Amino acid sequence: MKAKKLIEDSRNKKFISIASIWEVAIKIGLKKLIFDGKTSEVADLIEQNGFRILPISIAHTITYESMEFVHRDPFDRILVAQAIVENMTIITKDENIQKYSIKTNW
Repeated sequence: MKAKKLIEDSRNKKFISIASIWEVAIKIGLKKLIFDGKTSEVADLIEQNGFRILPISIAHTITYESMEFVHRDPFDRILVAQAIVENMTIITKDENIQKYSIKTNW
């Protein structure tokens, strides 16, 4: 799987959006995501695996506001906005995200 190789390659900088951590916290709280720990433990795992947290900036929100409304999920849309502003690749199999003019891999 190409995504796994990209993530495991230590030469690549790996980021996870704070929006993704927020979404995980919401889903754990709603019992839509089963996880024996807490969100703080998810954050620890992210750090232990070499990922950096990507905060949401004003530039990201400005880009979000001006984006074409291809995807209805606000969390996915902010990930796209972050990828646009930061010139990053998103690892996803989500076909709606792939409709935006950004780099994706899976």
